[in-house]
Amino acid sequence: MKCERNCPGTIEDGYCDTCGMAPAASAKPANTTPSQRTRATSPSQRTSALSTRTGGSGRTGSSRTGSRRRRFGGGLVEVVPIVQADPATAIMAEAEVPEDKRYCAKCGNAVGRARGDRAGRTSGFCPACGEQFNFTPKLVKGDLVGGQYEVVGAIAHGGLGWIYLAVDRNVSNRWVVLKGLLNSGDEDALAAAVAEQRFLAEVEHPNIVKIYNFVEHDGAGYIVMEYVGGQSLKDILKKRRLANAGNVDPLPVDQALAYVLEIMPAFGYLHDRGLIFCDFKPDNVIQSGDQMKLIDLGGVVHIDDLDAALYGTVGYQAPEMATEGPSIASDLFTIGRTLAVLTTDFRGYQSTFKDSLPDRGEFEVYRRHESFYRLLLRATALNAADRFVDSDEMTSQMLGVLRQVLSAGDGQPRPATSRMFTGELRTDLKADAPRWQDLPTPMIDLADPSAAFLASVTVTDPAEVLALLKNAPEETVEVKLRALRAQIDLGVRDDDFAPAEQARDALLAADGSDWRIAWYDGLLSLATERFDDARQQFDAVYSALPGELAPQLALGLTLELAGDPGAAGYYDVVSRTDPAYTTAAAGLARCRLVAGDRNGAVEAYNRVPGTSSAFRSSQVGAVRALVRAHPSAAADVTSLAAAAALIERLEIEAAQLAALRAELLEQALQSLAGGGTLPGTVLGATRGGQVGERDVRFALEHAYREMAQAAHGPERIRLVDLANASRPRTRT
Repeated sequence: MKCERNCPGTIEDGYCDTCGMAPAASAKPANTTPSQRTRATSPSQRTSALSTRTGGSGRTGSSRTGSRRRRFGGGLVEVVPIVQADPATAIMAEAEVPEDKRYCAKCGNAVGRARGDRAGRTSGFCPACGEQFNFTPKLVKGDLVGGQYEVVGAIAHGGLGWIYLAVDRNVSNRWVVLKGLLNSGDEDALAAAVAEQRFLAEVEHPNIVKIYNFVEHDGAGYIVMEYVGGQSLKDILKKRRLANAGNVDPLPVDQALAYVLEIMPAFGYLHDRGLIFCDFKPDNVIQSGDQMKLIDLGGVVHIDDLDAALYGTVGYQAPEMATEGPSIASDLFTIGRTLAVLTTDFRGYQSTFKDSLPDRGEFEVYRRHESFYRLLLRATALNAADRFVDSDEMTSQMLGVLRQVLSAGDGQPRPATSRMFTGELRTDLKADAPRWQDLPTPMIDLADPSAAFLASVTVTDPAEVLALLKNAPEETVEVKLRALRAQIDLGVRDDDFAPAEQARDALLAADGSDWRIAWYDGLLSLATERFDDARQQFDAVYSALPGELAPQLALGLTLELAGDPGAAGYYDVVSRTDPAYTTAAAGLARCRLVAGDRNGAVEAYNRVPGTSSAFRSSQVGAVRALVRAHPSAAADVTSLAAAAALIERLEIEAAQLAALRAELLEQALQSLAGGGTLPGTVLGATRGGQVGERDVRFALEHAYREMAQAAHGPERIRLVDLANASRPRTRT
C-alpha cells in the first residue's frame, strides 16, 4: 500500500517505511486547525506574518533512508545510539521530592517548605488554597499492583505524580512502568489519568510509549506502560553540562533538529486522531537505543474536549491555552520552545521570555543560522494563526533548515526538491547580470480547481497567457496569480505596470496574508526598481518559509541590485546548500569581486556542478573573474596563471576559447606595460620559464586571428585589425 502523505514510501506493518507515519485518515477531525485569517495589507509594508494555508500545497513530512536506524533528521545526521542500562539502576536511592520542587497541584504556590530548623512537610494542605498535597510515594518495593505488577521502586516524580518501575509477573517478567497520581483526591488529576487511559488505549506508534494496562491499587489508579530505557533530552543536556565543568553546553543545532524531527511523525499521528499532546518539553522525549519516543502523555486531550483539565509547563505552553484551549498550533509552539531551550543558554525562558524569544543578536547560534531563528519565530508566534499549519509543514521546513545548517558547517551540498517552488528559470546561461526573471516561481496548488487547466497553459508570451486565462473554468486564486505574473511581464515590455498593480491590489484585498501574493508583489517591486519594497515582501516570505531557498535567493538578488553587501550572505547559503541554484553562485561571485576577493569569486563559480547546463558558463565566469580588472580586485600574476590553467581545461567552442585567451593576454600586456616578464604558464601549461611582451603579443595576435575565422563581415575585419595591431614589429 502506497503512503498518501506526499512521500514515496510504502505502508508496512501499519506505518510508512519512509516518513514513519500511519496511513492518512480519510478525513481529519473537525476544527483541528485555527481558522484562516483575512487581512488587507499595504503593498509597500507588512506588519505581521504571512500564511501558508493554501490548501493542497504539497507539504511533506520527514523522509528517511534505509540507514535511518543510526541516522536522524531524514537520514542527514548520524546519532550515536544510547545503550540501555540495567532497568534496576534507574531506581531512586531515596524517593523524595526536593523542597524547591514542591508546588500545589491546584494553585501552583510553593508547599512543603522548611521553616527555620523544621524540615518541610511531605504531606499537608496548601496554605494558599487549602488543597491537600502528598509527596510521599504510595508504593514501595514488593507491592503487587493489580495482582500482576511487582513494584521494584520509584524512578521519578512527574507533574502528575510518582512513576515506578515494576516487573510484570504475568508476561515474561518484562519491565514496565506504573504511573500514579500526585494526589488521589485531586479530581483534575484523576480526570487527567482517566482521559490518558481512554485516549492511549488506541494509540500505537513506534515513536510513542506503549500503554499496556490501567489498574487500581488501594483506591488509586495507575497506568501500566512500556519501560523505555535511555536518556531524555533533558538528561542529555545535563550530561553535557557536567562534562563542561558545570557550564551550560547547548546541543548543536543540527543535533537538536535531528532529535525533534524524529519525534514529529508521532505528533502527526496524534493530530490526525484529534489528540493534542499539550506538554511537550525536553523531559518528555527519550532516546532509547537508536529511536526517539514520547514517554509522558499525561496531558493528552482530545481537541473537542472542552472540559478536560489542561496540563502544561510554563516556558513551553502556548499563551492562548488558558483562553482558547489546545490545538495543533499550541503543540507546535511547544516544539519550537523545546528547540530554543535545547540550542541556547535560554535564561528567562520561564519568566521574561516565557512567550517570546530573545533578539537574534543575543545568541551566536541565531546570528550564524538565520533560517533556524526564523523557524523558531514562526513556530512560537504569539498569534496561533501565524504558526505553521500542521506538523507536516513544520517538519518540511525543519528539514530545509537542517540542510542549510549542515551545509554551512561542512561545506557539502544537501539539495532537495522543493514542494513550494520551481527551480530557477535561468534561460540565458551566458548572461552574468542579476535578473529577477530568473527567480523560481511558486508551485501551483494542486488542490485548486483550475490546476489542470493552468498546467495546459504552456505559452510564454504574457499577452497570450492573459488571453488563454480568460477561458479558465473558474477564476480561482491560482488563475489570478498566474494573471498577475503575466501582467508584470507585460508591464516590463510595455512600460506600464498599472494593470499589474491593480491585479495585486485585488488579491491583497481578498487575502493579504497569502505568501504567494507577497512573492509576486516582490517581483513587481523589482520590475519597477522599488528595492526597499521588494526586500520587505521577500523577507516576509522567508519568515513564512524559513526552510526554503527561493526566498533567500530573492533577497540576495534584491540586495545586490540595491548595492547592499548583505546579498553575499544569502547567495552563499543558497549556492552552498543546493548548487543547482546557479544564479546564486554567479551572484555570490559578483559580490565577492566587488569586495576584491578574486579567489572567493572563483570558488563561488566552482560550486556549479559539472552536470549542470550552466557549468561551462560558470567556468567562463571564473576565468573572467581572474582576468578582468575590477575596482577592488586588481589582476596579478597569480590570477593570470590560474586563469590560463583554467582555460586549458575548458571544453567550449574554439572561438570562445580564443576570446578568453585574448582577454587574458590583454590583461597580461597591461601587467607588462612597465617592462619585466611573466611566468610562461600565462601562455599555456606547457610553456616554461619567463616570457616578455613580444611573446605575449604573438600569442594575442594568434587569438584574434582564431576568433576572426569564426566571425563574418565587419566583426571579422575588426578582429583582423586587432590582430595586426597586436603583432610585434618584425623585419619581415
